[in-house]
Parts: sequence; C-alpha cells; structure tokens
Amino acid sequence: MLLAIDVGNTNIVYGLFDEDRLVHQFRVETSRGRTADEYAVILRQLLAMRDVRAESVTAAIVASVVPALTEPMLDLVRRAFALEALVVGPGIRTGMAILYENPREVGADRIVNGVAAYERFKSGLIVVDFGTATTFDCVSPKGEYLGGVIAPGIQISADALFARAAKLPRVEIAKPPRVVGRNTQHSMQSGIVYGYVALVDGLVERLIEELEFPCVVVATGGLARLIAPLSRSIKEVDDDLTLDGLRILYERNAG
Repeated sequence: MLLAIDVGNTNIVYGLFDEDRLVHQFRVETSRGRTADEYAVILRQLLAMRDVRAESVTAAIVASVVPALTEPMLDLVRRAFALEALVVGPGIRTGMAILYENPREVGADRIVNGVAAYERFKSGLIVVDFGTATTFDCVSPKGEYLGGVIAPGIQISADALFARAAKLPRVEIAKPPRVVGRNTQHSMQSGIVYGYVALVDGLVERLIEELEFPCVVVATGGLARLIAPLSRSIKEVDDDLTLDGLRILYERNAG
C-alpha cells in the first residue's frame, strides 16, 4: 500500500491507498514540537486501530507546507516502515507546466490539488482549498498551472474577530438560521459564513473574468462542505483531492 502524507499548518493527513483506492485516512493535529519518534508512534497506533500491519506499507510520498516538519516526516517513514519517501518539491515530475514567476514559491499542496483536479476533469479549473489559508488555484484547459489567490482562512478570520472584539463571544462556525441575525451569535455566524461565501464567489467571478475560459470550480479542505452548498460558483466538492493528487504524483515518479 502507498502511504500519502499531507502536512498542513493545522492538520497532518495520512492516507493509505490500495492501488488507486483510498482505504484509510487519519488526521492529526500539526505540532511543530513533536519528534519523528512521536509521530511514528502515533501513526503506528492509528494503523493498529484499523488492523493494518506496518509491513503492508510499501511506498510513501510526502507533501509539506511546514518546512520544519518535512524532515521529521521523512524520518517517520524511515523508522516506522524502513522506506525512503518521495517528497513533492523541485525536481519531481508533475506532468503540469508551472507558469508561476518562481515555481519554487508555489506550495506543494497547491500543485498537488491542481494535478488531481486536472486528472479528473481535463478542463479549465479553479481549485478552492479551505485550509489554514484559503487558496484559489487556476489551471488552464491545457493543464498548465497559472497561479491564483491566497486569502486568510475562515478560521483565522473568525479567530481575529474573537480576539480583537472584547464584547463578542467565541461562536461555532456554522450556518445561521437566516442572514439577518436576531441575536449576537447568529449575527456573528452570518458575518463569518455568508461573508466568506461572498468572498469566494466574488473572487471566483473575477478570476473567470480574467482567465477568459470556462472553468470547473472544485472545492476541497476542511470547511468545503459548509461553504459549497451556499456558494453560487462552487460546482464540485472533493474531500480527498490532495491525497488523490499525491497518489497520482507517486505513480508518475515511481520509476
């Protein structure tokens, strides 16, 4: 089985593939203070919980947007599975032209998402990833990565509101009963959720206007399921897009 590791600023997601089928997925909190040994113990325990033997993991690939954790993840793979993991970064074969001014600046997760979405839809794309930051990544009908937008994530925006407005309480990020809030909680939820929906739809509209070609708008990430049903522009949701992209990249580089 292939172990795909997606290291984000908030969570680390482990996915296990049996050929092209995602059979197990685990999510743990990103902690820069943990050692490779600690991460190895956690992952081995998670695998044991699903009755997966370590010997069944025969390959691994890592994408990381947290430089401090890239090497610990590689050490984790070495110690837990006696394997050398493939790392998404400069030199890896993506099958996608990167038309960024400096391709090395593009986050690994953004390229992985673009590759996975283009493999699925074979069309112009805007991939919206609701992570710690919300990214909008544009892919041409020819499969070229064009660039995109990076916006503060919905949780970051809400945390700033909670921290800086002394009289406002911390509320759950959830859809309120109506847009016009009739109490403080619902008013805040309306501003956070519908305000973010407006941000997404507004940016997608401007991107399509500038790109001048039809786009499939695909959402992924933790809060995609909350925002997508309220959005006019998001047409597809794929929770496993990044993990699937890692599988595709491994297959393109396995030789």
